[in-house]
Amino acid sequence: MNALDYIVMALYALMIVAITLWAMKRVDSTRDFFAAGGKMPWWLSGVSHHMSGYSAAVFVAYAAVAYNAGITIYFWWALPIALAVLLGAWIFAPRWARLRIHMDIESPMEYLAMRYNRPTQQVLAWSGVMLKTFDVGAKWAAIAIIINVFTGLDPIIGMCISGTLSMFYTVMGGLWADACNDFGQFIVQFVAAIVMVVAVAMHLGGFGELVSIFERLPAHHTQIIQEPYTLGFILAYLVIYTLSYNGGTWNLAQRFIASPGGREARKAALLSSALYLIWPLVLFLPMWAAPLIYPTISDPSRSYSIMAMDLLPNGLIGLVLIAMFTHTLSMTSSDANAITAVVTRDILPAMWPKKFKRGETSLLVARTTAFLFIITTLIIAVNASRFGGVLSLLVIWFGGLVGPGAIPMLLGLLPWFRRSGSAAAIVSWATGVSAFFIVKFVLSEASTAMIVAAPVLLSLAVYVGFGWLRPSAVRPEVDHMLAALSAEADRASVEQIPDSQEV
Repeated sequence: MNALDYIVMALYALMIVAITLWAMKRVDSTRDFFAAGGKMPWWLSGVSHHMSGYSAAVFVAYAAVAYNAGITIYFWWALPIALAVLLGAWIFAPRWARLRIHMDIESPMEYLAMRYNRPTQQVLAWSGVMLKTFDVGAKWAAIAIIINVFTGLDPIIGMCISGTLSMFYTVMGGLWADACNDFGQFIVQFVAAIVMVVAVAMHLGGFGELVSIFERLPAHHTQIIQEPYTLGFILAYLVIYTLSYNGGTWNLAQRFIASPGGREARKAALLSSALYLIWPLVLFLPMWAAPLIYPTISDPSRSYSIMAMDLLPNGLIGLVLIAMFTHTLSMTSSDANAITAVVTRDILPAMWPKKFKRGETSLLVARTTAFLFIITTLIIAVNASRFGGVLSLLVIWFGGLVGPGAIPMLLGLLPWFRRSGSAAAIVSWATGVSAFFIVKFVLSEASTAMIVAAPVLLSLAVYVGFGWLRPSAVRPEVDHMLAALSAEADRASVEQIPDSQEV
């Protein structure tokens, strides 16, 4: 890299600052900070949902999978997400927007106190905060690897730079800054990805050679199912992605909560689904071709970064680095905003009810919480190797533990599971978490598919089973809420659902 690349990066940083200063003018309350005042246009929400759904780990950990195993990465990552979000566009996305309309929520966890009770909400909120802390830490570790390849900076310094920039626009601009920066980052990423495809094609001898790369790669690179990415693994991840990308991962629920109504939330989900279906094919194409360019590379996780360094002219190198860098900023910043919403709206009022009243959180408290969360995740990133590295944190830990918390959260929105009450929620969560640790640490011969599948499937079975075998009495306000969320009318045509104080 030379001065031209750093100028490109500096211009990008100025863009973030300008967007953040604009967003700050739109943030007058926590409603604006956490939910964009319910005024986010569907196209912005859809692009932001897509950009917030993956990080620079795609260009590190997933690039290594693409290098070693070929097309299977698309079929167990991108395609299942596209299908999951498509399903959620009709079932889940509109309900999140209607929750804000009818219950005035700002946090994805907020409605659980009424749907179940306060202790259930607290268990799910605390477990989700801890899980996302490690998940975001893995994202910082991934971007540090990329920065190190491009610039030679020590990974810890790279993490600190990333964290500082993310901290600035998350703390100051809230969800508006997150979403608008996501859109700017998508434009940058679009240009950079096309540039990389063209550069690889020219290196191989033309676009005809790029189209026929799989004829020159080992046969297993065209196999969808291969160890450890078995059919069971792919199906398990389809279930996990359905739960995660439709709101089980809180920052993605926020994009729907911020929509003006259910129809806009549905359109946002459909846009995000289409992007997941098509765009990863462009992103992965250079990664799939990498073995032909670097057949003996020692660390495949660096393959995409090395290609950019070798094949692109200065200026464009900086652009590609920014494109990879922005993915992490997009995801970690939106995660920080979502975690802050849960902590300030749900956890702090339960811990200190006299000091923090529900619905009266100040912007100062919200911004301080966001700051502390990012600091904590940076500490986790420095110690990522203690947890098995970036891929282990992302694929195994997050994949195995996101389901047990997401099941009572998402299925609680649906009238079909109205008789699964607080006992079903707690027992299903505890069963799933216990299953993860037993399968991972006790059953030493367990496959990756079993590690990620067992927790979510057992948790799902317990939650549904409780509703059938030990049905809970359904309170009138719960029936009222479920009916309002199922109605296609987006306006608050019914009276606002009262919040239950039952514990």
